[in-house]
Amino acid sequence: MENKFGMNKIEKAEDFDFSYLASKYLRSWPLFLFLVVASIIGAFFYFSYKVPVYEVSATLLIKDDKKGLNESDMLQSLDLFSSKKIVENEIVILNSRDLLNTVVNNLKLYAPVYEQGKIKSKPAYTKSPLLVEVKQPEFIVPQEKIYFKYNSSYNDVIVRNKTYPINSWVKFGKDSLRFIKNPMYKKDIGAKPVYFSLITPDEAVAKISENLNISAANKQSSVINLKMKDEVPKRGVDILTELIRCYNSAAIHDKNELAQNTLSFVEDRLHFLVIELDSVETALQNYKSYNNITDISEQGKIYLSNVGANDMKVSEVNMQLAVMEEVEKYVVSKKAEMGIVPSTLGVNDVVLSQLLQKMYDLEMQEEKLKKSTGENNPMVVSIKDQIEKIRPNILENIRNQKSNLLAGKSKLNNNNNMFAGMLQTIPQKEKELLEISRQQAIKNNIYTFLLQKREETALSFASAVADSRIVEKAASGLQPISPGRNIVYSAAILAALVLGLIIISLKELFSKNVDLRSEIEKYISWPILGEISNDHTKKSIIISENEQSFIAEQFRQIRTSLSYVGINEEHKKILITSSVSQEGKSFVAGNLAISLALTGKKVVLIELDLRKPKLSPVFRANSEIGMSNFLKGTADASMIVQTTDINENLSFISSGPVPSNPAELLLSEKVPQLFKNLEVYFDYIIIDTAPIGPVADAEIISKHTDATLYVVRQGYTPKAYLKKLKNNNKLISFKNGAVIYNGIKDESFSSYGYGYSYSNNDNSLSSFDRMMKKLRLS
Repeated sequence: MENKFGMNKIEKAEDFDFSYLASKYLRSWPLFLFLVVASIIGAFFYFSYKVPVYEVSATLLIKDDKKGLNESDMLQSLDLFSSKKIVENEIVILNSRDLLNTVVNNLKLYAPVYEQGKIKSKPAYTKSPLLVEVKQPEFIVPQEKIYFKYNSSYNDVIVRNKTYPINSWVKFGKDSLRFIKNPMYKKDIGAKPVYFSLITPDEAVAKISENLNISAANKQSSVINLKMKDEVPKRGVDILTELIRCYNSAAIHDKNELAQNTLSFVEDRLHFLVIELDSVETALQNYKSYNNITDISEQGKIYLSNVGANDMKVSEVNMQLAVMEEVEKYVVSKKAEMGIVPSTLGVNDVVLSQLLQKMYDLEMQEEKLKKSTGENNPMVVSIKDQIEKIRPNILENIRNQKSNLLAGKSKLNNNNNMFAGMLQTIPQKEKELLEISRQQAIKNNIYTFLLQKREETALSFASAVADSRIVEKAASGLQPISPGRNIVYSAAILAALVLGLIIISLKELFSKNVDLRSEIEKYISWPILGEISNDHTKKSIIISENEQSFIAEQFRQIRTSLSYVGINEEHKKILITSSVSQEGKSFVAGNLAISLALTGKKVVLIELDLRKPKLSPVFRANSEIGMSNFLKGTADASMIVQTTDINENLSFISSGPVPSNPAELLLSEKVPQLFKNLEVYFDYIIIDTAPIGPVADAEIISKHTDATLYVVRQGYTPKAYLKKLKNNNKLISFKNGAVIYNGIKDESFSSYGYGYSYSNNDNSLSSFDRMMKKLRLS
């Protein structure tokens, strides 16, 4: 938009002014400082009452030969009943509820003890002198906050005004429990009360599961990482340690159960064989004594040797057939539940042993998965299918071997028949002796074989170890992982800063007075010609010949910018007004006039605020004669123009005595006549008028002026007046308007550093300055 002089108005700043925005918030630094300090104090108290959380970790190595971990041949020979491990399955087992339930019961986590705090209770896992044990945890009735007091002198405990002995089962509601000494208790907790609560093991398991994380180190590794979050580091260490111990104990128990069943089978066979062997030996002894037999012929020796070897083979075949029968019965009659695989002692078929071992391993995996997943789990169903596919192969293998054994037995029987024919040539007594000796040899060989197998089984039973190894024992970190001090303090400070921004923004939003440049631009279409910062010294006259203050420079910038509102050699009249009183329009008019006079131009300052004049005492002018006298006709123009002692180029016209009808006087034809006469002698005519809001004086005078400077004071000018001016289009009557933004409380202005220092001491001001101070309200 162009003014009537063809000059473009000052463009509004459209770019984002970061320095201006920063300065807006920097002036409220006490608020930010208070909020930051308060937030830091709040964070400190938060740390004082917030129970920190620590992370406990342990590492477990699973013996998985598929991932590069093989035991030596010696260890494998000792551990006859080991089964193959799969890392993924072991993770499921470690996470199983049954295993965690065992940990809860062993550590008595169903009865947590707490230390009463002022705001929040803290776990007293290591600080409580006593622990609570429930006889039947699976039937616990949940209870909360049961306070107790330990009397070390009498070694008893007081609960709800009742005294109970230590280490004795007592009836407590529906539960039977007892108090036992806490082995981790080291010092007295003082006067703080303690209490325990009863929760179900399932609830305790759920809390552990929530904070427990078990995962494989990577896909190629058989290392399992166990991590636990807990408010008490010692409790977290105990939970992981007990979890690993229970896991290993369960694995060893499965091995020992299999070895024990095998050992029982061998012992039973040895028991019957001892009886049979004793019977044969007794018969041999009686036969020799009765028949006086002391030697056997060479033929008898050869016969005995051949027959013994043949019979041994027949016995081995019979034993293998018996074993095959047992294995076949086991496979054919096998049901869904897992059982113990019969021993395959004496059977040297590697394929059969591998098939039986594979079926047993699958059954073990099926049983473990059932505990943690359920029978309808896809993995369980898959394993069942594998078992059903293996079973026909085992039966086919057994039938083939039985067929081969029967054929071998038939051949051996034929050999025996042949030897029987030869026996007819041997005397009857020797024959009978050989028969008895043969039975003795057979029984003795079987007995020796079973003794060897029993020792091997017993050795395996005694040397059973878990298929895992602890790489790193459970240990807690030295520093808590939650809450993080740096994060909380940073968040607190950030929240304080954000809150400060919100408070300032809300204050600006609901403030009734103008506080931002954008608010002026919202209601007034005039450009902002200049900004004048707040002067903490309260000096009235800012402009002087050698003055280098920041505000003086701002007035110089306004002086330079007057050409943008059409002020030149032909258009000299500048009207200065505002919305209401006390906005500093007289201050702006006086200092702008001085600034123009310092350039060597002739300037006249007219005090045309006939209602509340303020400039006369400031410029030490005679207020007895002025504009009111001229407009009434009691004085001419030459009588009202006064010189000033501030600058030889500056003249002043006071308002004169306050009239009773200022608006009517301003409508006089003498006003434009006076302006016309003054334009002949002066280069600039500065006119200080009454505010626009309350009266119409400025609007009346504006038609005789060339430009209008509208003063808006930060934090003082009501927004309602600006809005009213916009809605009523009242500014249209003013020519070439521009805004002077006065009294800006912006600390960033000091960055210009003009080397000028201000004093807040009123005694340092002259009497003239003290009068001018009334014009400057910040």
